[in-house]
Amino acid sequence: MPAIKDSNIVKIAVEMTNQVPNLTEFNQKQPLTCIIQELCNQWGLAEPEQYALQFNDNNNRNYITEKNRNEVKNGSVLRLEFSPLKTAQDILHKFTAGSPEDKAMAIQKLSKLSSDITFALEFINKQGLTLIIKQIEAGNSKGTVLAHTLLSFVELMEHGIVSWEILDVAFINRVAGLVNTSQDEDINQAALSILENVVLNHSQGYEQVEREVPVTSLITHLQETSVVQQNTVALINALLTKADYVKRKSVAATLISKQLRVVIQNNIIQTGAAEGAEMAHQLYVLQTLILGLFEQRMVTKMDPQDQDGHDKIKELRKIAFDSEGAGSMRGPGGFTRDYKKLGFKNDINPALDFTETPPGLLALDCMVYFARNHPDNYTKLVLENSCRADEHECPFGRASVELVKILCELLKIGEPPAEQGATFQPLFFANDYPFEETFCICIVLLNKTWKEMRATSEDFGKVASVVREQIIRALQTSPLSLEQLRQRLQSLTYSEITSLWQQERTSREEWESHARPIVELREQITPDILNLITQQRLTYLVEGTRFTKYSARGQRIKDKFWFMRLSPNHKVLHYGDCDEKSAPSAEELASKLAVSDIKALYIGKDCPHMRGRKASHQLAFSLALEGVDLMSLDCVAPDELAFAYWTDGINGLLGNKMQSKETEKDLDTLLSMEIKLRLLDAEGVTIPQDPPIIPPDPPHYSFYYELQ
Repeated sequence: MPAIKDSNIVKIAVEMTNQVPNLTEFNQKQPLTCIIQELCNQWGLAEPEQYALQFNDNNNRNYITEKNRNEVKNGSVLRLEFSPLKTAQDILHKFTAGSPEDKAMAIQKLSKLSSDITFALEFINKQGLTLIIKQIEAGNSKGTVLAHTLLSFVELMEHGIVSWEILDVAFINRVAGLVNTSQDEDINQAALSILENVVLNHSQGYEQVEREVPVTSLITHLQETSVVQQNTVALINALLTKADYVKRKSVAATLISKQLRVVIQNNIIQTGAAEGAEMAHQLYVLQTLILGLFEQRMVTKMDPQDQDGHDKIKELRKIAFDSEGAGSMRGPGGFTRDYKKLGFKNDINPALDFTETPPGLLALDCMVYFARNHPDNYTKLVLENSCRADEHECPFGRASVELVKILCELLKIGEPPAEQGATFQPLFFANDYPFEETFCICIVLLNKTWKEMRATSEDFGKVASVVREQIIRALQTSPLSLEQLRQRLQSLTYSEITSLWQQERTSREEWESHARPIVELREQITPDILNLITQQRLTYLVEGTRFTKYSARGQRIKDKFWFMRLSPNHKVLHYGDCDEKSAPSAEELASKLAVSDIKALYIGKDCPHMRGRKASHQLAFSLALEGVDLMSLDCVAPDELAFAYWTDGINGLLGNKMQSKETEKDLDTLLSMEIKLRLLDAEGVTIPQDPPIIPPDPPHYSFYYELQ
């Protein structure tokens, strides 16, 4: 019989500078100190406690510890290097007593090792971080040395070992000075990242950075490489997030100025830089924060004593009806008639139309903007409707209130940026007043759709739903300018929307019959359909998903990703680091987790990494583990579909019921298709709601049929 293979032993190669590589076995049950002792003995090295094993992959140079040793697999190539403690001491010695060349080599080595938390702990414990901070404050380093110093600082701080509160004014001012002057790409990238974290995580950081780094000084960085652009937008977002309403409004005014918009359009959107996942997220956050400035007006009801509001209502009437100077001749009754023609629900006191929130006073602001900046279209729209019969009149006032409400809902005004959000509208970086101009285009569309539908006042809700669909479909194409939005909306006529709805209804028509035979058939085939859905979810898990990394503080880390996939036999989860575009195979992923070790699935706010956080947690899920060193494997899905598929797949592996909305939708769709296929032979036959009544038994069975 062949010898039984021990699963705890893997075959590896170990390299060391100036030594012949060693092919050996790595026993997962043997202490690391013993393995290192054996290697040192073979190579004749004294003091084995000063050595440690390192991974030797391009994307992984971390030290091997008892916690991550299970990432060592058959065929792994490792290196024997000085231990984290010895390496940290050597680097610090060169910092303090070495030549300029020694210092340059030491800081370069530090920048490569700082991402390893094992080394970072030793380096910080030896007061290395304090030394780095003093080096940056002193301002003596230049060029590559400065870039490596800043990068090392960023990597060390991202571990969350030390609070950002340790930084003083001198350090922040020094880094701000680097951002305000022309520097190399690597220096700008690291300096911008430091300032972003200072703004978000330092109690006094916002005031200092906002004072030292005006937004206008960041324009030049938006014209550099994509990573620098990305960090620049992230810093702007941090400043907007921490600013109060007045300051945020001032910063936003600068951001939507033509000078800055042209830079974003020419250097980010049109160059394709916005197609990257992180840049798209940052632009989405920027758009959300700027649009969030409308929230205050959106949730503010009109006060009866608000003179400015009353003046704006009078201005609407004046622009529409007093073009010939006849307004002064009208009495109170004439004003009431005018307000009725303007389409207000309360023609006696139009102010009451703006008491609903949302959209509150934002609707009035948009109406006045339309009247002031597009007077011809405004007058034409109002007078055209005033000439129609009352029942066919499109009420401008009521329609405007509803339209602004729709726009606020679709653009999620008032909602905080989602951590996984990446959908932004390029047109909002193409105009000084993008929201108001979008309203102006859409109110003309609403009037056009009203005429196409030959609607009456009773059809107002139907028209609003059609216009909502038109806007949704137009924005889905991400128009680059307002003109493209206008053209797209013009092509989406009422008949076109009706046709699209009919096609979709035909393709996804659900069988809604309540006939008992159909209900029984559904119950009969539901288990098979659920099994089919489970297999699809597991196939999705086998293909794998790329997740965004989060720091120990629960903050999203830019440009850091990891990948997880299920083994084809559905018994092991493989996971490990990756870049933005790669999809590593199971063999390329360093870590693995047996499905049998998963104790439970937690989602949302029940996840360990989401407890106590104010940020959104809708896409978070965690795998609670038992029998392994790791307490839980924490994830945040990139989108709602991935969240649904992963939670369904994990529930399927655990034998639990799949509970996502996607499962409900897929179940209904597949049941509908299956039932239709099975009932093809019954086409044209009316299936009764209840089976026919069985007639009573005959009084006797003494009868027969005689064939003559």
